[in-house]
Amino acid sequence: MEHKNKNYTFKSDSGISVNFGWLIKNYTALKKLEYKIIIKEYDSPEKLTPEDKELVNKAKKAAEVAYAPYSKFFVGAAVKLENGKTVIGSNQENAAYPSGLCAERVAIFAASSLYPGVAIKTIAVTAKAEKFIINNPVTPCGSCRQVLIEYEHKFGKPIRIILTGAKGKVFIIDKAEDILPLSFNSDELKK
Repeated sequence: MEHKNKNYTFKSDSGISVNFGWLIKNYTALKKLEYKIIIKEYDSPEKLTPEDKELVNKAKKAAEVAYAPYSKFFVGAAVKLENGKTVIGSNQENAAYPSGLCAERVAIFAASSLYPGVAIKTIAVTAKAEKFIINNPVTPCGSCRQVLIEYEHKFGKPIRIILTGAKGKVFIIDKAEDILPLSFNSDELKK
């Protein structure tokens, strides 16, 4: 459909003219990209494999020791490495809010420090709150998603993500890339 020579001008009663030719011409060239994510949903952690259930339980124990005096939102993460080791982390708040750190990043950075060069296989994340029950899976923030992408890209292997709340259903996502489409990675820095 060609619109080059057509004049699509609208003139209002107040005398304002707007030409829609460019918009119409370029709209026909628009290509829509669709992004699809597959999330496996379980009714409860009891339905998980023994290995995944154990990782979720370690994340829940990590949430118990979170330092969250301000938000009262206690997050725990457990990272399973390819060498079979598990490293836990919990959110660490600070009165200067930007200085705190999420459970996911605490666990990932600790794992990378303790076992450099060992890829992350799976991460489980859970949370509990002081004044209410979290019945839905909690999800990583944007910064944590970016860090997950970094380690997924670094090792060239997907990181499975298990998300739970204090109770209720569980989500499993096969790779971090699925929860941060169009992510930035080190390939963007190469000249």
